[in-house]
Amino acid sequence: MKKIYHPASSRGYVDHGWLKSAHTFSFADYYNRARMHFGVLRVINDDFIEGGSGFGTHPHNDMEIVTLPLEGVLKHQDSMGNSGVIREGDIQVMSAGTGITHSELNASDTTPVKFLQIWVFPREKGITPRYDQMHIADSAKPNDFQLIISPYEDEEGLWIHQDAWFHLACFDKGVSKEYYLKKEGNSIYIFVIYGKARIGEQILNERDGYGIWDTDHFSLEALEPSEILLMEVPVELPQ
Repeated sequence: MKKIYHPASSRGYVDHGWLKSAHTFSFADYYNRARMHFGVLRVINDDFIEGGSGFGTHPHNDMEIVTLPLEGVLKHQDSMGNSGVIREGDIQVMSAGTGITHSELNASDTTPVKFLQIWVFPREKGITPRYDQMHIADSAKPNDFQLIISPYEDEEGLWIHQDAWFHLACFDKGVSKEYYLKKEGNSIYIFVIYGKARIGEQILNERDGYGIWDTDHFSLEALEPSEILLMEVPVELPQ
């Protein structure tokens, strides 16, 4: 098993006043040649937006974009005609494909919103854009791996155009479970949303990241009540 550890303190950080963001991988003005991506996982941005602020209309293409709200309410509008809000307990997916524009605004004038935005390279370019969201909190699986993203429309959670599986693990202290990778040759990136966990000899604290490859399984143990995001993705970038 090969592995790489990214402590939370090693992330790129930006403070624009209205926006505070920590970047696990190179993004915008943060550039780290050793931190460009992890397999097809391109972006993990840990965003905080003040009330009454947000990202105005901007474009994307050829990227699968997953948004996971952590606190507050995020308002979304896009060129496909979708408009609405997402909040803690929801998940949102956009396949940017041939091109979309969208905005992400804090739906409150006073309360901050916190969310993870994750970008994944799609299996192929030029996909027809699409949008989806769902409430996943009602199907939570305490002390187990909850599937929230997969490559298949008929599986639990939402789907994307990539051989990727995302799980949420909400574990009580002392819970330990084996994770078995879904596809041979895939890698997995673990991101601790809150809490403290252990994989092998590696201790992971809040907002730490840990990449693993060249294995088909590993054991994840919660050292305190924890919420952990597991992102299994292909190692090789699409051609």
